[in-house]
Amino acid sequence: MSALTGRCYCGALHVGTKASPQTVAYCHCSDCRRLSGAPVAAFAAFDPAHVVITPRWPDAKSHAKGVKRWFCPECGTQLGATYDYLPDQVYMPVGLFDQADRLQPQLHSHADSALPWLHIDDGLPRNAASSRASLTMASCDS
Repeated sequence: MSALTGRCYCGALHVGTKASPQTVAYCHCSDCRRLSGAPVAAFAAFDPAHVVITPRWPDAKSHAKGVKRWFCPECGTQLGATYDYLPDQVYMPVGLFDQADRLQPQLHSHADSALPWLHIDDGLPRNAASSRASLTMASCDS
């Protein structure tokens, strides 16, 4: 996969990476639904060393132990998150990227939390809770 580019809603911050994502996953947990404002969120995981935000990364916010999140200070767009239990990965919303059509999810996380009226019949693996093992393996494979 070639370079990925993107931006926040207002365009104050631009994102880029020259590396392919380690994995792309749907997340059905209530935190991700609240953060995205959508019935399900989709994130691409990258090695943080390969991600650039210009003009600079904003200050991180933390409202849950072991989780850091970044948002555009101008428009509030979620830019990414890191989790202590998933080292060496930053999870970025697929919708940030200009090439979102190339970031096809590979699995569903927290499928037991999916809204009962949402039906995604894609045949992808579904983890009832956290996909920690699968996501950690993706980091090791890259």
